[in-house]
Amino acid sequence: MEGVQLNLISKERLEKMSSMEKLRMILDEVKSGTIVVLESGLTPEEEAKLIELTMLEIDHENFVGIEVETYPQKSGGFLSKLFGKKEGRLTVIGPANKLKTLVKRDDLIKALVKP
Repeated sequence: MEGVQLNLISKERLEKMSSMEKLRMILDEVKSGTIVVLESGLTPEEEAKLIELTMLEIDHENFVGIEVETYPQKSGGFLSKLFGKKEGRLTVIGPANKLKTLVKRDDLIKALVKP
C-alpha cells in the first residue's frame, strides 16, 4: 500500500515517557518517513531539544530534517472533541521532504503531505 503513515499519539502514552524517550520515539518515527501528531504537544524546551537532536542526525542523502508546527488547542473546537479533551497543545512533526507547512494561524495549520 502506497502513501504516508500518520501516527496520532495520545496524551496518556506521552505522559508515561520521559522527555528523552518522547524525543527519541518522535525522531525515529519521522526518520522512517512517518508524520507524528501529538495530542498534548511538546514543551518549548522539548521542541528546542528535538530540533537540536535533529541537527545532529541530518544526513543529506537519507534524512534532511523535520518540519514542526504547534498551536494551542482550545476547548470546544473539533480537535478537542476528536481527542476528547478540553485544552492543550497539538503538535505535528514530519520529515521535511514530506511535510510542508502552507499556512499557520492560531486556529489552523494547513500542510501539504507528499508521498
